[in-house]
Amino acid sequence: MDGAETEWNEFTTEGFIFVLAEYTMSGLMVGKIESRMLSLKVELANAFHETQSFKWDTGTGFTLASGLKSPFYVDCRSLMAHPGSRRLVAHLAYESLRPVELDCLGGLEIGAISIATSISDFAFVAQPPRTWRTFVVRKQAKDHGLGKLIEGSFQPEDRAVIVDDVLTSGGSLLKAVAAARGAGLTVTHALVIVDRKEQDGRRKVEAEGLTLVSLLTIDDLTSAQSTY
Repeated sequence: MDGAETEWNEFTTEGFIFVLAEYTMSGLMVGKIESRMLSLKVELANAFHETQSFKWDTGTGFTLASGLKSPFYVDCRSLMAHPGSRRLVAHLAYESLRPVELDCLGGLEIGAISIATSISDFAFVAQPPRTWRTFVVRKQAKDHGLGKLIEGSFQPEDRAVIVDDVLTSGGSLLKAVAAARGAGLTVTHALVIVDRKEQDGRRKVEAEGLTLVSLLTIDDLTSAQSTY
């Protein structure tokens, strides 16, 4: 009887240690990923200032595409013109989308093209690798050829993530979502580089049944400015 109790105690102890070790390693891995993502966020926010892709004017402000004024000017096209910045965007987006099951990603021309391809290229050689195909949604269907509204590599029922550079009102992003869903794609997530936190954009996007992933918010950019 004593021998049986000893064997059971040893088994229980070893099992507990194994589970505890596995849990600890899992926790360390999660902590490492979160630390890496925080570091990438800081680097990306700094990159906006280094490339002069962010301006802040509380006086005159800037006129947006909608005609409304904003104290912030966020130029992701300028940011994405720099290879180092593109890699930061791609790396942070890859880490953010790793838990999401997806087949392809894309968005409205022209801004989403470089974002989608950068993320796809990075994911293809990352560890673990992901094969995320890309597509682009035209602002209007071509009036020649096949008259496509969406160009790229996708199939009906593919799981797609819609990407965009900046979220303000959410209009351009939701236009791309509607086109993708209309083509038979399953869209549950959207990703933007910067959420301006203006015009109720996040609420409008989430009202369409989407989970919104923003690599940065306007607060990250204004906080980083104090160092430049």
